[in-house]
Amino acid sequence: MAEILVPLGFFAFLTAIIIVPVIMRSRDRALLHETLRIAYDKGQPVAPEMIEMLQRDVRDRSGAIAKTSADRDLRRAVILIGVALGLAAMGCALGMTEGAEAFYPTLAAATIPGFIGLGFLVLWFFGRNKPEV
Repeated sequence: MAEILVPLGFFAFLTAIIIVPVIMRSRDRALLHETLRIAYDKGQPVAPEMIEMLQRDVRDRSGAIAKTSADRDLRRAVILIGVALGLAAMGCALGMTEGAEAFYPTLAAATIPGFIGLGFLVLWFFGRNKPEV
């Protein structure tokens, strides 16, 4: 039974991590749209900041608009390469205790975020000198 529940739980956890923020962001956006619609129906002026909030959706943790696309690419690259290195280190540790049957699959799994991180690093490298939009 555990052979089925553990992978199922893992993928349910991943799905929840990805879907819950998307649902929450969508709910916040719908609430903002409803507020703007009510204000418009009552004839109240809409602040330009509200309209800008609807047009821009790339934000950092503080809520401020991120500086450039290159900055975001570098952050993503560092995080993904860190995840890949962590998985590779875990594979090495498991390989010392469990042997090659644990080392190679974990190392193979580490290549996925590693190469995605390298792709973001390349995007950062070529986009870092572009003027801000």
